[in-house]
Amino acid sequence: MEKVFITRKIQLKIDSEDAEYRPQIFKTLYDWRYICFKASNLIFTHHFVQQQIKEIIYLTDEAKVKLANVKLDESGILATSRMNTTYQILARNFKGSIPMHIMSSLNSTLVSTFNTNLVSYITGEKTLPNFKKDLPIPFKGTDVKSLIACSESNIFHFKLFDIPFKTYLGKDLSDKSKLLHRVVKKEIKLCTSSLILEKGKIFMMAVFESANQVHLLNENIIAEASLSLDFPIMLTIGKTRYTIGNKDEFLYKRLSIQAAIQRKQNAMSFMNKRARKRFKENTIENLRNAEKRYVHQKQHVYSKRLIDLCLKNQAATLLLVDQQEKEEQALADPFLLRNWGYGGLKQKIERKAAGAGITVIVE
Repeated sequence: MEKVFITRKIQLKIDSEDAEYRPQIFKTLYDWRYICFKASNLIFTHHFVQQQIKEIIYLTDEAKVKLANVKLDESGILATSRMNTTYQILARNFKGSIPMHIMSSLNSTLVSTFNTNLVSYITGEKTLPNFKKDLPIPFKGTDVKSLIACSESNIFHFKLFDIPFKTYLGKDLSDKSKLLHRVVKKEIKLCTSSLILEKGKIFMMAVFESANQVHLLNENIIAEASLSLDFPIMLTIGKTRYTIGNKDEFLYKRLSIQAAIQRKQNAMSFMNKRARKRFKENTIENLRNAEKRYVHQKQHVYSKRLIDLCLKNQAATLLLVDQQEKEEQALADPFLLRNWGYGGLKQKIERKAAGAGITVIVE
């Protein structure tokens, strides 16, 4: 059965009332994040150097340059597997300073990424990434211990590397609580996830693995969706027509945020250089991030409504039409083209359709 991976961002709090304990945990997590930053650059550097050994023309002709375990291949130059080479480097440098399960997760993730993009690195189409100090702290799903649900409130308690955490879901208008309940019941599995430290808060980017739900679909039913300018999505199934969202609903808040950004930028004219820089990095950047989050959320809502309607009508095929006409209209009105965000909406439709077993055809 096909597997589906679902990612959710969940806020965590340290599950302790000790005022001195919480700062210690935050310091530990920040130390771990810094180690992950250094380790990430080490991993990519070592694997790139290994790959480029063949290109070092000044080595003697007798030099063996096959990247293989010498125990398995007599022509190999490595004392272990390529994956394990960097793990040994990480163990030698950081063992005792950080749980090695974190290093193992980091190593396997980055080596997989390196191998995926290897051809692009060699041809120069991509450069090696320069990892930043705020990168996530990865961990394995099995590192989450004693996950329990509080019966009185929408809170889950668990331990991660002996650190007690509890979730903060707020009103939880999404499905985070349902997914965590399913993990508690062992209906789905928590995969390799990560911790994010962001402005004094802790978030878990939780990755859930579950079997793809089988939906009853009729191959003879075809849904046609048009990404129009008046409505984000216009859906036709048989003789029934649905409209999802509208122009005013989508643009109202986005234009309000853009107007606020413009007002802040105008106010910067009367500030000195230092204050202007600080104002731009904080206030204006926060507004821009709020705009991105709003568009991202709306695209998720619209694409989910579309797929739900297709499943309700048992449509096995989704045809995205009128793309050329929509682009021509958008070019005639650059304002809408700049504000609409069709690319992200189309990607989310395709991803959700694949999860539901619906075939998407783009004209």
